[in-house]
Amino acid sequence: MNPKFNILVLLRLMTNFKNKKVAILGWGINGLDASRYLIKHGGQITIFDQKEKKDLNFSGFEIRKVKLVVGKDCLKKGLNNFDFIFRAPGVYRYRPEFSKAEEDGAVITSVVKLFFDLCPAKIIGVTGTKGKGTTSTLIYEILKNDGKDAYLGGNIGTSILDLLPKLKQESWVVLELSSFQLIDMTKSPHIAVVLNITEDHMDWHKNRMEYVEAKTNIVRYQRKKDFSVLAYDHKDSRNFSELTKGSVFYFSNSQKVLGAYVYNGIIYLDVGKKISEVGRVENLLLRGEHNWENVCASIIASRLAGVSIGSIKQSVFSFKGLEHRLELVGKVNGVTFYNDSFSTNPQTTIAAIKSFEEPTTLILGGSNKGLNYDEMGKEIAKRTNIKNTILIGDIAEVIEKSIVKGKYKGQILRFEKKDMKTIVKKCLEITPTGGVILLSPATASFDIFANYKERGRKFKEAVMKLKKNETGL
Repeated sequence: MNPKFNILVLLRLMTNFKNKKVAILGWGINGLDASRYLIKHGGQITIFDQKEKKDLNFSGFEIRKVKLVVGKDCLKKGLNNFDFIFRAPGVYRYRPEFSKAEEDGAVITSVVKLFFDLCPAKIIGVTGTKGKGTTSTLIYEILKNDGKDAYLGGNIGTSILDLLPKLKQESWVVLELSSFQLIDMTKSPHIAVVLNITEDHMDWHKNRMEYVEAKTNIVRYQRKKDFSVLAYDHKDSRNFSELTKGSVFYFSNSQKVLGAYVYNGIIYLDVGKKISEVGRVENLLLRGEHNWENVCASIIASRLAGVSIGSIKQSVFSFKGLEHRLELVGKVNGVTFYNDSFSTNPQTTIAAIKSFEEPTTLILGGSNKGLNYDEMGKEIAKRTNIKNTILIGDIAEVIEKSIVKGKYKGQILRFEKKDMKTIVKKCLEITPTGGVILLSPATASFDIFANYKERGRKFKEAVMKLKKNETGL
């Protein structure tokens, strides 16, 4: 019998959910995506979630079609008698309930695993600790602008199983993939992009080794016809080259490599035929050296997907970045505003402030989640262009102590509970023409705002109101 036929038969068996008992662990976008798909294919669904029913959003979903087990003890009775168990990314893969269910014959899977099994298109997967969303979106934009049938999904919060009916063999799907999603993957994308790997999610993973090991699955199952695109300047990412059977390309801010690199302020692309000059980093709308890596990774992946150099150049130098991530908001009275509300820890704020040399007013603060800000305080003090620091929220006093400890010479103002309009107006008053006002809080937002998105949105609304007053419209 044809081996390929055997694989196809097995795949059909593994994805045949008619009359199968299926548990879905964790509601939300993944739970909704899985439920809709599985109901359509005849599965008998039970949804488990540690929240109470009143705290879950079932709008647009017919809850009567499934069983619901909720509350903090929802798994107390275990996961008995299920054929398949779909876990949401936030549900730890190696819970004891999973081990028992597997012993009883259940298949532990996820939306991403099922998508990899069923997707007819080529997949570009992007992982790393920081920059996944920016890089994934830029790759997608480059592909779309080149006229390719391209789609974006994964960890960015979209329903990917809904994409399946739209996909063809010539389509491209760009997926942002977290360690939560990769930890039990047994397939790798056609093009795997691995950005910087530092330390994150230690409240979920056993240790850093497990965190890095989870990410290795993005290259571990590649074949010879596949490609890995790795961050040369980061040892953990660079070492993934030893795990893939595919062709390896690198991106770097410091070395001439086979792939893409920055040299004397110019981005070069070298994927083996000839070296192409893409353009100067100073012309990027994306600010910061950390974004040079994201751009280099994106242009390699796009070129390997068959995009022309012309389309790459056009897309890269018009890309403004993601909302709330060093997002260019606009200019008022000669002062430029940037929204980096997504920055919820000191490391991302350090990266943000390194992106500017102009006279800067920095907005910091929010709710206290027990982080240490001394390193950030030293970096702020070291950067003489940071003329003003505005402190907001519950943590204002804590951050002020770290900045003072770092011997900061600029002006510090505290606006603990002021609204964003008042804060932004004051920032404009004290920032010189040609300067920058940067919201990069380094903290969570929950003392004043519902989340980082609301914080960023309020900042942008305040800027737009000032802009409207400036133009008189």
